[in-house]
Order: sequence, then C-alpha cells, then structure tokens
Amino acid sequence: MTDKKKSPKRELLEQPKHGYSIISKSELEASHTFNEEYKQFIDFAKTEREAVEYSILAAEKAGFRPYTRGDALKPGDKIYQVNRGKAIALVVIGKHDVHDGINISGAHIDSPRIDLKMSPLYEDSEIAYFKTHYYGGIKKYQWVNIPLELRGVVALKDGTVVKVSVGSKTDDPIFIINDLLIHLSQDQLKKGATEVIPAESMNAIVGTIPEPDDDGTDRVKLAVMDIINEMYGITEADFHSAELSLVPAMNARDVGFDRSLIAAYGHDDRICAFDSLKAILDVKSPTKTAMCLLVDKEEVGSNGVSGARSLWFDTLCEDICETFGVPVRECFEKSFCLSNDVAAAFDPNYPQPFDRRNSPKLNYGLGIAKYTGSRGKSGASDASAELVARVRNMFDDAGVIWQMAPLGAVDAGGGGTIAGITACRNIDTIDAGVPLLSMHSPYEIIAKLDNYMSYKGMLAVFAEK
Repeated sequence: MTDKKKSPKRELLEQPKHGYSIISKSELEASHTFNEEYKQFIDFAKTEREAVEYSILAAEKAGFRPYTRGDALKPGDKIYQVNRGKAIALVVIGKHDVHDGINISGAHIDSPRIDLKMSPLYEDSEIAYFKTHYYGGIKKYQWVNIPLELRGVVALKDGTVVKVSVGSKTDDPIFIINDLLIHLSQDQLKKGATEVIPAESMNAIVGTIPEPDDDGTDRVKLAVMDIINEMYGITEADFHSAELSLVPAMNARDVGFDRSLIAAYGHDDRICAFDSLKAILDVKSPTKTAMCLLVDKEEVGSNGVSGARSLWFDTLCEDICETFGVPVRECFEKSFCLSNDVAAAFDPNYPQPFDRRNSPKLNYGLGIAKYTGSRGKSGASDASAELVARVRNMFDDAGVIWQMAPLGAVDAGGGGTIAGITACRNIDTIDAGVPLLSMHSPYEIIAKLDNYMSYKGMLAVFAEK
C-alpha cells in the first residue's frame, strides 16, 4: 500500500489539531495543577462577593496593595481597588507611560442564580417557603429538584453586614424548589419549556415544624425565622436589605474516565475571571500597564454601579492617568481589552443551532470571538481585522492553543459580553474565552486544556510588548 499523496499546497489550508496532540508533557502537568486550584476557587466563589473576597486574599498574598485616589505610583507597583464589594480591578503599573495605553483583561463574576425576593419568607399549608426571583437567563426547569445552598449578605440598619452561608458543608441542610410529580403532570407536560415551571412557583422549601409555644398563624414561618435569628441575629424586616441567593449545592467534579473535563456551577464567567486573576498575579514587569477587571451584572445587561457600564472603571483609570499627567482619553485610544468571556462549544447532542464549520470544540483551546450579538450581529462590537491579526500573533508567539469561536448559527439566538461596553470607550476590544457545554445550567462543563490555554492567553495579553 502506498502513502497518500500530499501536495505542498495543503499548507495553504488551516488544519486545526486536537489540543492533546500538540500540548507538551510539562504543560499537561502545569494544566493539571492549574485546574486543581481552579476547582478550589469555583467551589469557594459562588457569588460575585465571594469572587471579590478570593481575589483580595490572592492579590495581597502576591504583593498587591489597596489603591486610593492620589496615591503615588511607579512602574512595577501592584494595586487593586474594590467597587462596593462586587467588582474589583487589579493593576500592575508598566514600564511604559500610560500614554501608551493599558492592556486589560475583563471578565464578569456574576452567574445565573435564584435570588430571594425582598419579602421572601411565607407559609402555605404548614410548609415554610422562600419566594424567589431568578437572575439572568436560565431554563427554569433545570433548577427544580436539585440541592441548593443559600449564600449572600444581610445589611443591618446599624451598618453591620452579616455574611450568610447555609448548605455548603456536608452536615448543613440544603434547600429545594420542588416539582410536580409525574403521575399528576398531564396538563403540565403539555406546556412549552419556558412555561412548564412558572417563575412564581419557584419557591424553595425551608421548613415544616411549627412553633410549639404559639397559637397564632404562620407557626412554621415563625419557627423558621427563630432559627435564622439564632444563626445570624436578623429579623424578617432585615430581608429588605439583603442580597441572598440560592445556588447549586454541588462542588466541582472531574467528568469522564479520563478526567479531561470539569463540571461546576458558575463556569460562566467565573472561569475566565479566575484565568484573568491568575494571569495578573503571575505577570512579571509588564511593558504596558496591565489591568484585570472583574465586574458584576453582566448577566442582566452590565448595568448598575458594579457593572461594566459603571463610571467606576472610568474614574479609576482617570485617577491612575492623572498620577502620570496623561489624559484618560489618550490612554483609552491606545489601550487594548480582551473581554474574557466563555464561548458556546459545539454540542454533538444538539447540533442544529450550531454551524459545524465555525463553532469552537472542546480541547481545541481558547476561543476567539470576533463578534457576538444575535441575528444580524445585533449588539456586537465586531473587532477589526487588524485587531484579530494582532491577537492571533500574540497568542501564537506565546504558544497558546486557540480557535475561532462565534456564537452558534446565525439565526439560532445570540448573546453578548462586556466587549461592546469597553469598545464604546474607544478601547480596541475583542472577546476570547473558554468553550462551554450546558452554558447557564446549574452544572456547566469545560475542558481542562481549554481553561489552561485561556490563562496562557491572558498572560500573553498582560506581557505584550
């Protein structure tokens, strides 16, 4: 049998390769160590506040200090600033003046979840419940009959902020939003997927034992409130000034016999936040000033004081620029932002909404998205050809395994990131991130190799000459 003939012209064609056919043994070992640390992070940081808390601890351990307007700055300084406990920026001052711009890696640290309403506790038929309001884009039917834990804070009138966490420890109780039994679901199952679980039926069971020393109404509710008061010293009225969420009570686990994948809650987008955080902690003497920007509220439009649209980002950059006597607008026009957000991996179980020739695949590396948006690129910033070429070169020079990663078939749906927001500030911006399966579900799936390549990509952004 003769070998197949191969024309030298074949080099003209792009030939994507599975990451495990390219990656070196030393990088495989580094990837394993990196992903074990990531699993610890994703189990700890199930809310945006916890992601900020983790970032502060890691930053200070790495020599970063809090930054306040007017602080003296010089090349090599490592600083961070927190925005209301729900967003954080970490900055390493570069060798070059900020007049040459800032290299930014921006990710969001909020994820789809089930928030408690402002008056959540009630009783019906001698069962106490929490009323909820889902946050972000979810398939509601995925959130019933799974173990949930309660995380968040309660702010008291005297200024005290009480941290709440129930369900993360093995001996903690959990909470469940129950579903209707199959035997009586004839009418329910005739409904469409968006209607089969009504939002107002997503009430979490929190107790069933009545208060024994009371003959009034809502005895179960009273007994539950008494337990909460003993645990945290709060009353029902304090729920009005609380940020409490129900999140999956499931820790990160390896998937598959080969352990090549990780399932966890909140990969979108805390996986990219972790990659950006680790890169800013590891970058050494960057030429340009490097910034890791971790923001809130992306899942609901990036609005509010802690979202990417907040002027907090502009103010921080302006404060830094003023220290060096540089107008912030001149800094922005020479800056670069890589919007580090997850991509939709091709799913062979559901191929219809994907374009096979243009969809990212697991284990093929970091996904670059020239544009996101929906239908006719609605809502997309659409990076320029020159910027895509710059990123290709940057990643190739750094040995990053990467692929292109548009969001599904043209009319199948769509979505967005913070890219359009930074781009509107006159900052060259492009998206890149880790491909996911089951995005926005309670238990999303990523490939370890892709996660490590995302970290390498963000390190390349910060180390760019």
